[in-house]
Amino acid sequence: MAPRLQLEKAAWRWVETVKPEDIGREHVELSYRVNVPACRRGTCRRNCKGNPNCLVGIGEQAWLGEIDENAFHNIDDPNSERRDKNTFVGLTNLGATCYVNTFLQVWFHNLELRRSLYLCQNPRAQDHNIQLDYEPESICEHLQYLFALLQNSNRRYIDPSGLVKALGLDTGQQQDAQEFSKLFLSLLEDTLSKQKSTTLQNIIQRQFCGQFSYVTVCNQCGRASPLPSRFYELELNIQGHKNLNECITEFLKEEKLDGDNRYFCESCQNKQCATRRIKLHSLPRTLNLQLMRFVFDRTTGHKKKLNTFISFPEQLDMGPFLETPQDQQCVYELSAVLIHRGVSAYSGHYIAHVKDARTSDWYKFNDEEIEKMEGKKLQLGIEEDIAETVKSQTRKPKCSKGYHCSRNAYMLVYKVQEEESTDPTANDVQVPGFLQRLVDQDNHKFEEWCTEMAEMRRQSVDKGKAKHEEVKELYELLPVQDGQPYEFVPLEWLKKWLDDSTATKEMDNSLFLCSHGKLHPDKVGEAKRVSMAAAHILYQRYGGGPRLDGSSLCRECVSQRCRVLRLKNQLNEDYREVTNLVKRTLGSGEEGYWVGKSSLRSWRQLAMEQLEEDEQETMHGSGQTNGQAAHSRINKEYGPHLPEDSEEAMKTFNEDILCTHGGLSILETERRLVPSAVWIKVRAYFPKAPEFTQRQLPCGQCLTLEQEEKDNEAVSKMMAQDQKNQLLNLFQEKNRPLLTKWPQGTDTLFIVPMFFVDEWKKFIRRPTKSSPVSSVGNSLLLCPHGGFMFTYESLINGDFQHVALLWPSEWEVISKLFIVDQAISLHCSGPETATGTTPQYTTQPELCWECREGFIFQQQRDLREYTQATIYVRKVIEDKAVVKEAAPELNASSSEAEPEEEKEELPKADGEGESDFSQPLPSHRVRTERSEPR
Repeated sequence: MAPRLQLEKAAWRWVETVKPEDIGREHVELSYRVNVPACRRGTCRRNCKGNPNCLVGIGEQAWLGEIDENAFHNIDDPNSERRDKNTFVGLTNLGATCYVNTFLQVWFHNLELRRSLYLCQNPRAQDHNIQLDYEPESICEHLQYLFALLQNSNRRYIDPSGLVKALGLDTGQQQDAQEFSKLFLSLLEDTLSKQKSTTLQNIIQRQFCGQFSYVTVCNQCGRASPLPSRFYELELNIQGHKNLNECITEFLKEEKLDGDNRYFCESCQNKQCATRRIKLHSLPRTLNLQLMRFVFDRTTGHKKKLNTFISFPEQLDMGPFLETPQDQQCVYELSAVLIHRGVSAYSGHYIAHVKDARTSDWYKFNDEEIEKMEGKKLQLGIEEDIAETVKSQTRKPKCSKGYHCSRNAYMLVYKVQEEESTDPTANDVQVPGFLQRLVDQDNHKFEEWCTEMAEMRRQSVDKGKAKHEEVKELYELLPVQDGQPYEFVPLEWLKKWLDDSTATKEMDNSLFLCSHGKLHPDKVGEAKRVSMAAAHILYQRYGGGPRLDGSSLCRECVSQRCRVLRLKNQLNEDYREVTNLVKRTLGSGEEGYWVGKSSLRSWRQLAMEQLEEDEQETMHGSGQTNGQAAHSRINKEYGPHLPEDSEEAMKTFNEDILCTHGGLSILETERRLVPSAVWIKVRAYFPKAPEFTQRQLPCGQCLTLEQEEKDNEAVSKMMAQDQKNQLLNLFQEKNRPLLTKWPQGTDTLFIVPMFFVDEWKKFIRRPTKSSPVSSVGNSLLLCPHGGFMFTYESLINGDFQHVALLWPSEWEVISKLFIVDQAISLHCSGPETATGTTPQYTTQPELCWECREGFIFQQQRDLREYTQATIYVRKVIEDKAVVKEAAPELNASSSEAEPEEEKEELPKADGEGESDFSQPLPSHRVRTERSEPR
């Protein structure tokens, strides 16, 4: 089948030979591709959107083949969540809680610990109403309930979120596993210490606690100083060692204390050289050996993982390491190995290999997944191969019989070896009745869930089978036979109808309608032509509308598209003809037309845009054309007057010579006369363009406004010249009074804001472009109480930039020419004499000291506190300041910098002209400065 664009061209190829008024039914059907041959199954890889008769690849494949019941639902078999017989229960990983799950599984398989926890008093669980959900509170209650579920739950895995939440752990962040083990056992020991039974109070110590002492021996007097201590696990350094015996030996080895590390001997009463070692006195029933794989790297400042291979035995004899081995059992059996997979100390995955105390079988606990090892031996080979991503690979050493070797094991759990009991129930741990009721309640919920899921699966399968029969029946009816009545239905609706995962809604054809309420030709690619019999069944079952049958083909839209396409084809020929015609001069008596020069230069582009707009004009828009819909929306938002930006955006041909009053523009330079033949050609593309014949007069209102503007400019020039003549020295800044040396011949000067002088000068220089100044706003220099804000001294020291001084004669002229809100004068009494008499300066109005002090305080405060300033960082080398880095200026430049900007000089670094920047600095240091915005 031809591609979509080729089908589009073929559907409208007839417009080259057929005029819009000659269009017949056959042309309309060609435009809607009614007679394009339908595609057969197997010929199309995907549906042909350009062909309304192609019904292949819309999702029918899943319904026409053999029935697969699993395709009718997305519900997993609930039995896959059920615990298999003679297997253990897993734990859900809540994000990054795999390290918690491994320890919980290890502690659960400690039968004595589990049995003791079951004996703890739990009144809340014992008195719980099984009709309600049970929510443990204390750590002991959580662990009791969790162990009971791990033992007798029907689920394949359970959720430990209650315990994790009670411990306050972040499920999204992986914690230090070794630190977690210590803290949890300490917390559990503290919780159990509150039990009434002494047996329960001491269960953690009895199971995990051993005794050792730090013994320091003075080399001078031989005095031994033992420091007894308890341990719950032995932390063994593995760096530089190959097997567990070497690690334990180093842990107990003698350490020399000399030099700065000498020991203070109480017998000698001074520091002496000494030796220190650890002596093991007693071992717990469960011996936890922490292999210190995660160490601090001083070069990087972070923890790192040691991927050192360590060999460890299945049976560990601790007798040689004890001080008095005769009084206790010293042989231990390996019961659990905790593995960290990954090369980083901050990420990875934790799993546990645990030995079942009842059957001696080994199991791998990996969160929800539990795998039984083949035979009765521990197998670590697979785990060692998974995380091998270290660059420096070292070959795994060979292990002797009865030994294992790992580079990922970080904790070994050994249990004291006991004689095999003849009692088969010795290793059985029974769940107490009050906990079993809670487990039965959870199992009942699980069974209800399984039943509900199975019923949902069954309903989905039944619904799918019914849908299968429906689709097979209707799909055969969809194709239209020759001569049969037909209708158009949405392609997307057909796809959703064939997609069982989405609910089938009623058909909505409103988006396919043109402005005439019929099927738009451009929407044919998004619809499919089906038999009326099939459409009747679909509408009857699912509803919707409006229905689009053979009478819904829009002749008006086809005619409009035909006109546009023909004009597009003719545009280039007309452009060449118009180009030649405009070169011809008008003959005598020949009527001409005014055309905008800009419109004439770009008329072909405007015509193309107009044609494309006309091509889209019949698109559906609530019963309107696109143009009408756009006008309605704009009128709704802006009213009858369009915003200025939209006028430019909606500009069409000849609007460049249209004045604001709708008449011919008075600017003759922007328009030209063209022959009537040119206007007829162009008017065919722009039927709504403004038309102005040669006899059309320019807009009278515009002519009147132009004359008024010329008169106003003449008045402004006269006013500016008059003011300049009367205040020539002020304009040219000549013969200006200075405060540093009071002028002779007057004891009074007048003050006006410098802003007034600047604005007045702008008007004098450009009277036709600037507005005339009408008033002097001296209130800018006064406080709210009407007092003057500046002193004589402050004007000399810097405030002078805000004001301008006037001679009395100049003030008399200004008072006549402008409206003055308040006169401000500066008086000098007792001029300076040879005898050194100091003159006195006063102002009228007088200075407001209260507001002046507040103004000074605010200035000082602004120097200390600011939100915007220019910061310069300079590196000073050999007493020469060089700009290292300059932050972009956040504040406006001060008035003193403006004259510098007018000069054409070489570019300087930011702020180089500022006084703060140019201050001398001591050499060989970095200094930061700021320039306070004025």
